[in-house]
Amino acid sequence: MPLVDIDSLPDDARVWVFGSERPLDDASATRLLGVVDQYLSRWAAHGEPLTSARSWRDDRFLTIAVDQRTAGASGCSIDALFRQLQTLERELGVSIVGGGRIFYRDAAGVIQATDRETFAELAASGELGPRTPVFDPTVQTLGDWRRAFERPVAASWHAALL
Repeated sequence: MPLVDIDSLPDDARVWVFGSERPLDDASATRLLGVVDQYLSRWAAHGEPLTSARSWRDDRFLTIAVDQRTAGASGCSIDALFRQLQTLERELGVSIVGGGRIFYRDAAGVIQATDRETFAELAASGELGPRTPVFDPTVQTLGDWRRAFERPVAASWHAALL
């Protein structure tokens, strides 16, 4: 199945969100998206082509979506995707797949990535608060990604860290 536009997929499409530890420059983003597009255009599970799409946002966030109504991604197909991204990580010299990072917009609106401990320290110091925009890479569906990927700390699971 060819790669489709992410806007054409339904809200119940399954998503995986990958956040880069730092913004990618144009050359790195072009390389990343070229490899991802090529991979997704032939992505299959148990021989069945997957209807998939991707989005690149804010020079940091790669979202991959699969319409599971046609064919669902299997454990093996998901593992293969992760392996492809890990290969790109080494090539680009940036962590994309690794978790544990919290992404937020600082007072100037610049997206920052930090660990949970530092995020909690920033909140304790008053630098971050309930209205600080955060990103939730744990969203599971395209509908949740569309509605709640970026939202204030107070409206997300991040509130527990304040």
